[in-house]
Amino acid sequence: MKTSPLLIILTLTLLFPAAYAQSVLKTGVWRGVTKTATGVEIPFNFEVSDVAGHSQIAVMNGVERIKVTDITRKGDSVFIRMPLFDSGFKLKLIAGNLVGKWIKNLGDKYVAMDFKATPNTNWRFKTTQKPLFNITGRWSAPIGDGADKDITVGEFKQTGSKLTGTFLSTTGDYRYLEGVVNGNELYLSCFDGGHDYLFTGKINGQKITDGKYYAGLTSTYHWTAVRDENAKLPDAYSLTALKPGYKKIAFTFPDISGHKVSLTDGRFKNKVVIVQILGSWCPNCMDETAYLINYYKKYHPKGVEVIGLAYERTKDFAKSQRTLLQLKNRFNIPYPLLITGYTPVNGDPAKSLPMLTRVLGFPTTIIIDKKGNVRKISTGFSGPGTGVYYTQFKTEFQKLTDGLLAE
Repeated sequence: MKTSPLLIILTLTLLFPAAYAQSVLKTGVWRGVTKTATGVEIPFNFEVSDVAGHSQIAVMNGVERIKVTDITRKGDSVFIRMPLFDSGFKLKLIAGNLVGKWIKNLGDKYVAMDFKATPNTNWRFKTTQKPLFNITGRWSAPIGDGADKDITVGEFKQTGSKLTGTFLSTTGDYRYLEGVVNGNELYLSCFDGGHDYLFTGKINGQKITDGKYYAGLTSTYHWTAVRDENAKLPDAYSLTALKPGYKKIAFTFPDISGHKVSLTDGRFKNKVVIVQILGSWCPNCMDETAYLINYYKKYHPKGVEVIGLAYERTKDFAKSQRTLLQLKNRFNIPYPLLITGYTPVNGDPAKSLPMLTRVLGFPTTIIIDKKGNVRKISTGFSGPGTGVYYTQFKTEFQKLTDGLLAE
């Protein structure tokens, strides 16, 4: 069936049709690059495998592997739909390479970036020199300029030329970054289907200068860093609070099936309740969701409920329903996800919960005791890519839960 250009731009379902018979791509490790508006290439690697005559892809970022199974082919056309973030690739096989576009749905528009992938290529960045420095450790690393400056902590691990790590910020971390140190230059990148990042910089002993951070089609920021083993962020529980006079929060929103859900419902009475403020577009929210699923399995029998409040990029219920169903099915989420009808911009999350001082970032997590009182509000999430920070969070969060259950 031939799809018209008009229909193609209306929905990613038609952009990446699932009706074509699958055909195996060349197996092995590929190197893919997206290209920014200024021509900068953001590389990542993925491995293609043949599973019973069907291609599967594992996107590689450090130790992370993102499984992609929705791959279709018709003639020399290849369509790859990412499992999350409402994005995919529309490609052609040309001389053994994949060439085309990575297309992402931003709610009110689509953004397309040029893309090319080459088989039998297991390097991400070429190295031509031995590293002059080892930057393993913790760094104070502000990203951005002026009012847009983000105070972050860089955590890096270097073995020879190979470099992995992440940046932690008050609203979450930059997930799994992978790259190299080449002479006195560093390169780090990642791709997860929702975001593609590239960090470059020059190492000068205990400092990193001339840093550039590229994100997506058009965003470019400056960054610098100074080695500081004592660098730390503000307490995640100190950034958002209830307004004076409030002890509780209240809301009523429909779940994915359209049924209204409220904190006053019987299922939440005399329970410890975790309210997760999230969006299906948010990679840190995906990390928190993966954690909360196992947490829920452990603590739900003990009297804990979890509920997700989703802030999608559109106020259209049907569109939000589609992206949240994709999220729910991907993770097999056992707790309810509510469609708030608010977007993540223009202060909408705080408008939807007016008893909060603000919602600084995604995810934000509200911990409610058995009397319905808000006890803690946490901003951001340090996911598994942060190593020890993730381990510390899990220990502290479960200790907090145990304490509330014992009251």
